[in-house]
Amino acid sequence: MFIDEVTVTVKSGAGGNGCMSFRREKFIPKGGPDGGDGGDGGRILLRSDANLSTLVDFRYKSHIEAGRGGHGKGKDLTGARGAEAVLRVPPGTVVRDDKTGEFLADLVEADQEFVLLTGGRGGRGNARFATSTNQAPRRADAGGVGVERVIRLELKLLADVGLVGFPNAGKSTLLSRLSAAHPKIANYPFTTLQPNLGIVRFGDYDSFVLADLPGLIEGAHEGKGLGIRFLKHVERTRVLLFTLEVTEEAPEEQFEALRDELRQFNPRLLEKPFAIAWTKADLLGPDPTTPAIPTGADGAPCFLISSVSGHGLQELLIWLARCVIEDRARRDAEPIDDDAVTGEP
Repeated sequence: MFIDEVTVTVKSGAGGNGCMSFRREKFIPKGGPDGGDGGDGGRILLRSDANLSTLVDFRYKSHIEAGRGGHGKGKDLTGARGAEAVLRVPPGTVVRDDKTGEFLADLVEADQEFVLLTGGRGGRGNARFATSTNQAPRRADAGGVGVERVIRLELKLLADVGLVGFPNAGKSTLLSRLSAAHPKIANYPFTTLQPNLGIVRFGDYDSFVLADLPGLIEGAHEGKGLGIRFLKHVERTRVLLFTLEVTEEAPEEQFEALRDELRQFNPRLLEKPFAIAWTKADLLGPDPTTPAIPTGADGAPCFLISSVSGHGLQELLIWLARCVIEDRARRDAEPIDDDAVTGEP
């Protein structure tokens, strides 16, 4: 089950109470104060785990509390620290305060850690209050209380290339052809109800992640259809691939409608490199021709492809790989290997 947004109530552990105690041993009937401090309460930690791909675990466990610190004891013994509560989340998880919407953290890399809440401090034992004028203090502090907070976890998939198109435009079929993924494929709209990821291999050792998102409809940015739930997953992609069915009567209008949905959701999405894939070219016969580039494509490359026959897939793969490599080189300041962009889909 793919869950990409959950609300979780978390509470850090309370601190243990300080101890009021006096040393009582044979031959020392009136020893000084020896009450130890209480232990600190447990923290709430967030840790990204590369083995996770969904937030489904929090659907069944929405209240998480760290352990309470142990109370101080005599003989200057400090109480144990409360057990930490670790929330393991997939890489790409954004953390916000559910009430205020305040941004708290963005766990992008694997094994990244963020301290969400610290536990209450342990109370001081009476040994802490001994002075030259008060050698037998009868005072000990109570432990600090834990802090409760309601947070919202939002998963934004980490993919290199995002497929954007209307329902039944051939996105899932393309994903299954370029990668080893096996998304549900059928000849009706909204076959894809959740994002699907596939690893596309090129060259001898390189690869990139391709994301098939549920089809958009006009008004998706306002909550219509399934788009509003999944448009956020496009934000982290390096490259966008618009898929348009070649047999549509008004493909230019479809292209502009898709761009408009992205623009209204987040204008910065239109700054990403993109290309157009005219899908289902096998329906045009043995000698298909590439349609004209739609207005507003800004010179973007267009590929006439067929996921059934394989027509045009090699050229598309080379272009996508090139864009991904260039973006990685730009971010990581690594040189581009011209021989890396090879391979069969």
